[in-house]
Amino acid sequence: MNESHGHQQPKTHTKILLTSLSAMVAETATFPIDLTKTRLQLHSSTTKPTNAFVVASEIIRQQGPLGFYQGLSPAILRHLFYTPIRIVGYENLRYLVVVNNEVAGGGGDLVSLSTKALLGGISGVIAQVVASPADLVKVRMQADGRIVNQGLQPRYSGPLDAFSKIIKAEGFGGLWKGVLPNIQRAFLVNMGELACYDHAKRFIIQNHISADNIYAHTLASILSGLSATALSCPADVVKTRMMNQAASKDGKAVYQSSYDCLVKTVRMEGLKALWKGFFPTWSRLGPWQFVFWVTYEKFRHAAGLSSF
Repeated sequence: MNESHGHQQPKTHTKILLTSLSAMVAETATFPIDLTKTRLQLHSSTTKPTNAFVVASEIIRQQGPLGFYQGLSPAILRHLFYTPIRIVGYENLRYLVVVNNEVAGGGGDLVSLSTKALLGGISGVIAQVVASPADLVKVRMQADGRIVNQGLQPRYSGPLDAFSKIIKAEGFGGLWKGVLPNIQRAFLVNMGELACYDHAKRFIIQNHISADNIYAHTLASILSGLSATALSCPADVVKTRMMNQAASKDGKAVYQSSYDCLVKTVRMEGLKALWKGFFPTWSRLGPWQFVFWVTYEKFRHAAGLSSF
């Protein structure tokens, strides 16, 4: 893989379709891990200590295997917007940098890791702002499983019902509740994921560790997953807690802002709480990226496109 692939004008429409299909495959395959991660992060220090395995076993015991797919439909809806914008956006931005470098005589094929990180972060922020309403519904529906376990009725019967009730109770702007921690996490995770995958894959191939095949894609995806998780986990915890809190009857919320949530979480639960769910987050990001990148690279090859 080399960045001279950017010399040809990107076939944006084809790439959007391929990223959407690849994201749907990856999301469906790894959604049970995402649900476990979300439930784990919603546990506070005031509840009984738990871990990912306990949470997963509770889901199976109380809801059966299908309980792992609570909130799948809004998750897939989110990725129909989020993934194409960030992946295709990153590649198009990288293409512009390559062209500008060539015009300036600075070596078009060379894009620094810091530049890739910035491009990844920018594309992630744009994608997350667009997809934030679907992300909010996904988190709320995932959290509903805990309410059902307590013998109560779920807040929402489905994605459309969730959108309707959130707008009615919290206003249209309520769909973007938690958008700040959302975009903070999106910047960090895409900075780690896209830049690391791109750079690691290039390093692996150029140093003859592997050819541009499934082995290179797998190794690069594992490395990018670790990088993305380490950077994004604190913002992910804050994002999940901010988005899950619905307005109370008196209009007050537990957390007034993402900063307030960050401070209260550290004060009440310690610094370690910011990395609560690190293992399930990485164990989800790793398989997700493996499935996504391998599928996407195969689709690109089948469509006659160059490697990412």
